[in-house]
Amino acid sequence: MTCSNPNATESANVTEKLKAHARELEPYVIERRRHFHAYPELSAREVSTSRTIAEELDKLGIEYVRAGGTGLIATIKGTAPDAYDEEGKPRRRIALRTDMDALPVLEQTKLPFASRNEGVMHACGHDRHMAMMLGAVHLLLGIRDQLHGEVRVLFQPAEEISVGSRKMIAEGALDGVDTIYAAHIWSEVEAGTISAEAGPRMANCDWFRIDVAGASAHGAMPHKGVDAIVVGAAVIDALQVIVSRDVSPFDPAVITIGEFHGGVARNIMAGTAYLTGTVRSFTPEVRDYIKERMAHVVEEVALSYGATAKFEWTYGNSCLVNDEACAARAQNAIAKVLGEEALCHYEGTLSGEDFTEYLAKVPGVLVFIGARNPEVGATYPQHSCFYNVDESVLVGGSLAAAQYAFDFLSEELTSLYFNY
Repeated sequence: MTCSNPNATESANVTEKLKAHARELEPYVIERRRHFHAYPELSAREVSTSRTIAEELDKLGIEYVRAGGTGLIATIKGTAPDAYDEEGKPRRRIALRTDMDALPVLEQTKLPFASRNEGVMHACGHDRHMAMMLGAVHLLLGIRDQLHGEVRVLFQPAEEISVGSRKMIAEGALDGVDTIYAAHIWSEVEAGTISAEAGPRMANCDWFRIDVAGASAHGAMPHKGVDAIVVGAAVIDALQVIVSRDVSPFDPAVITIGEFHGGVARNIMAGTAYLTGTVRSFTPEVRDYIKERMAHVVEEVALSYGATAKFEWTYGNSCLVNDEACAARAQNAIAKVLGEEALCHYEGTLSGEDFTEYLAKVPGVLVFIGARNPEVGATYPQHSCFYNVDESVLVGGSLAAAQYAFDFLSEELTSLYFNY
């Protein structure tokens, strides 16, 4: 037997209310983005950023606690009649997460609100994430009387160094949470569209360091020593073969050398050198194979030159996998507030995200909000000194988060009417 859903009208009304409020909020969201962009702070040093967010929460009368060093955990309590039981426990609790930190990049965008902290830049979009989340907070407050549960908002530090989420979790960020949602502004997705697909979306992200020990000598007498720089260069060449020849082309993988340091003077052959880098992969098998293969290649190449090398591997965050039900819910929420045409396909990326630590504890979803638009110069990739986005997409990100939270908290109410 089927019957009409008495909550369908409420849901539609909420969506229209959110959309109307979002139009009013857009200037605020853009202004907040520009403020955060002008004052970026490095990982675990987000003191001013945290203070600014706390001031915004204070203005709105939202309760929050400190966590993870410079992080904040805010709580929006729904006031719908069934939001809490007699003991004060929320019927359901959802977490929304944003990151806060910037990168050690010298900005060259020449924007009027470009970084005022030289050598530090929001080159990954976390300024946009915070602004979108504050917009979502405003939107959710506007429908508080229709929230059938509780929304926990996580303002997380230190995502770029892969430790912020772990610290937040250790301090109770996920206690009592049923599901979690996050969004990442993304330079490879077209502005006006959002990817919210299930399955693997971002890669395993690991780190390595290689210390080469040779023997220093006069630059005019190279035969008297073992050049650590030459050895390091040979190691770099050899490592590239692992992906191109040892790993199946059907298994995405990347080995990147980010640093190569050696030598102390122009007329001294370097006795030591070191390299650091990152490895990205999707499967546990490829991840472990690359680690073992790198260790072997580094040792053997160094020995062939008469040098030694120490290989260190640090496991970072694992592959980010969106829960199927959460992805479907996100797609539905996006279609409600932005239209079906806003949904797009994106194959995923070998970039990493410490949001995976939350997903290891509770089901959730991370969506990619498209921001690529050549008409406004938004074509450069994440981590570029020229990175910029189409600001018109930001309030849509706020809308999607707010609608998702409302839908999740209302879900059991609507499903009850179809089970008899």
